[in-house]
Amino acid sequence: MKHVKFLPLLALVFASFTTADTTLTDAERKSAIDYLNTTKENLLATVKGLSAAQLSFKATPESWSVAECVEHIAITESSLFGMMQGTLKDPANPSRRGEVKMTDDQVKGMISSRERKVKTQETMVPTNKFGSVDGSLKEFSSKRDATIEYVKTTKDDLRNHYAVMPFGTFDSYQVVLFLAGHSARHTAQAKEVIANANFPKK
Repeated sequence: MKHVKFLPLLALVFASFTTADTTLTDAERKSAIDYLNTTKENLLATVKGLSAAQLSFKATPESWSVAECVEHIAITESSLFGMMQGTLKDPANPSRRGEVKMTDDQVKGMISSRERKVKTQETMVPTNKFGSVDGSLKEFSSKRDATIEYVKTTKDDLRNHYAVMPFGTFDSYQVVLFLAGHSARHTAQAKEVIANANFPKK
């Protein structure tokens, strides 16, 4: 009966061959990190060197200034990452994969595009929450760096957890891409302000 002792070991070995690896692939991890880094650098480069007058300029009384675009990005950064983490509270459910209708590239293209305007939730409206543009940038960079570090190291199953958003159902990995694309969207908005004919020269 000595062979009975080996049964738990055999079961463990067998499980190691049959349990699916649901962590991110190297390619997925790199793609998300690259996108997070690129969109971060784009925002920082866009606002670098702008004067107080340039940062506060509004094309119309109703439109946002560059400073307000930056603050909105900083506010939303935490909210979207929190949403993504919230999706992980429920058990992974591969049977829901069919609800995800967009590819990763489509998610990035949809959120970063300025063609479709979306009314911002009241909690995301800029109110000088961080005291200054530098404060907003500090908040943004801190949260973005934490997100990048998370993607670098996480073992979470981001493909089989989901977030239902007004745009459709995304898996948790796509929420990370959405987060990065959101900053790209409003960086583009800031660039539109800068391109305005009445934008201050200095």
